[in-house]
Amino acid sequence: MRILLLGKNGQLGWELQRSLAPLGELISLDSASRELCGDLSNFKGIKQTIQKTAPNIIVNAAAYTAVDKAENEPELTQILNAEAPKILAQGAKEQNARLVHYSTDYVFNGNSSQPYVETDTADPLNYYGKTKLEGDENIMTSGCSHLIFRTSWIYATLGRNFIKTILFLAQNRDKLTVVNDQIGSPTSAELIADITAYTLFTVKYKPEISGLFNLTAKGYTSWYEFAKFILEHVEKRNLPLKIHSTYIDPISSVEFPLPAKRPLNSCLNTNKLENTFQLSLPAWQVGVSRILTEILCKRTLNE
Repeated sequence: MRILLLGKNGQLGWELQRSLAPLGELISLDSASRELCGDLSNFKGIKQTIQKTAPNIIVNAAAYTAVDKAENEPELTQILNAEAPKILAQGAKEQNARLVHYSTDYVFNGNSSQPYVETDTADPLNYYGKTKLEGDENIMTSGCSHLIFRTSWIYATLGRNFIKTILFLAQNRDKLTVVNDQIGSPTSAELIADITAYTLFTVKYKPEISGLFNLTAKGYTSWYEFAKFILEHVEKRNLPLKIHSTYIDPISSVEFPLPAKRPLNSCLNTNKLENTFQLSLPAWQVGVSRILTEILCKRTLNE
């Protein structure tokens, strides 16, 4: 099996390099790769890369993910999130390959009182969500065999994310306010990568499986409660903080306006994924605790 991975150095791409390696020959690229093109904005180069490598599986972990900047960079966001997936889907169909792609909770408006299922009507609130939805639709209508994983609130030991931001602020600020009315599932890139590898191994023997699946850790929380959990974990390690978990102030989204509007409800129902692939997803607290332990161990060793 030959696997072409795009976006190798992002939070998810880094973990995918590890999880996909045992499945076969892995060709990992990013936008700076030279011998083969991994730049999603270079459609001609991407087409040539697919033709030269002739992969059985294409895994796209690359995207424009700067949600607020996307409001001011619509053309680039459109190219990377909507048009590039269409090119990848066309290439996958021509090669009779399977395309794996990652979507987002931001395709929904967040007004539902229930966790979203895959068949719920999408209605994104920001440009990032709109382009990601268009990318999903371009893949689903292409006719290629595909797995689209819709996920949320991704974090990892690599790169910038909410966990690292909270740790930095708690060590350097005298006051910390966190939004309390946005609900979702913190999900590690490690979990997404491992589930990706597991599902690809499964579809090797069940090639008829194709479609869109929600993929998040189990359970839901607010950004405020997420921040409290992070600091409580750190406090148990007796590491120095200027702000402790009991001194975080909850605020509403209205009190913390951003260029891109966020959905209040980002909860995704994962029953379809679990039933189709006969797996059980772990609680969000498990992954967060694991990543925090890794981050704190690295900091301790560097002191």
